[in-house]
Amino acid sequence: MLTRRDFVRSTALASLAAPLLPATSFGQAADYPNQPIHTICLFPPGTGADIRVRYFSKKLGDVTGKTVIVENKPGANGNIATEYVARAKPDGYTIFIAPGSSSLAAAPSLFKKLNYDPINDFEHITTISTSAFVLLVSSNTPFKTLAELTAHLKQKGDKASYGTSANPGVAGGAIYKNAFGLQAVEVPYKDSAQMYPDMHGGNLDFFFTDVNGAGGHIRDGRVRPLAMTSAKRLSSWSDIPGSEEAGIPGLDVQTWWSVHVPAKTPKAICDKLEAWFNAIAIDPETAKFNVTAGSDPLPGNSTMLRELLIKETKAWEGYAKLAKIEKQ
Repeated sequence: MLTRRDFVRSTALASLAAPLLPATSFGQAADYPNQPIHTICLFPPGTGADIRVRYFSKKLGDVTGKTVIVENKPGANGNIATEYVARAKPDGYTIFIAPGSSSLAAAPSLFKKLNYDPINDFEHITTISTSAFVLLVSSNTPFKTLAELTAHLKQKGDKASYGTSANPGVAGGAIYKNAFGLQAVEVPYKDSAQMYPDMHGGNLDFFFTDVNGAGGHIRDGRVRPLAMTSAKRLSSWSDIPGSEEAGIPGLDVQTWWSVHVPAKTPKAICDKLEAWFNAIAIDPETAKFNVTAGSDPLPGNSTMLRELLIKETKAWEGYAKLAKIEKQ
């Protein structure tokens, strides 16, 4: 995962390397935007991802003074939305606000065939925040620690089950199982909302999900968080132990969020978007949103994001191998 030193170094290098933009490039972006912008969300309405995309979309609308329309295109573990953006007109009016770590970077390790190139079919604008998934159990259970849950799952053997609805949860669940030799059966869901009633009803022993969408359930005491998929605690959820502290070796799956547009979008437009989204990322209102969404701020730039995608793609190869995930 990107360190603060990596970020500062990449930002400095990008600033030194950035050439002066020609007048024609500025001319292309002079009247941008002059029509509604569409932002694409890869998960259904009401999910943690949807909440995040709608927040940043509203802030983009505030900055630009233009209407920003959120389009939800769920399915195929994010590939429907991702391919849609890759094939969209490169004019800055179709924007992908997504967990780049678990969609673009993870895709080559999870799917046999992709109809897009995660690196070269996009212009990568900037990072905006970083978060993680969280392992939850029902508050009806007696488990207060991961060790207690693990002992219970070992006793249940293959009668145990857990839910997944997104790539970080798939990786987190598989790595957790393999670390302790568990036989729990994975049950895939289309979205995380369906997993809560099944877990409360005793049909699932646990599941990993986006901490943003889980926030309300955690605060209401309906579920109990036992560990994050990130190795360390998040500052926004400092009371939930990271995977290293909780005792899951080899698990450090962070869900950093980023902004992307189709390849060949004019650089002057990309530069505008980079500046806008970085301003939004450090806005005081965003700081408050991050607290409730379980995120930490991560402003960046296009050079840093591209490097991060390449680095994280290799990391996902390791996660998939460690978790023994077979490509779909």
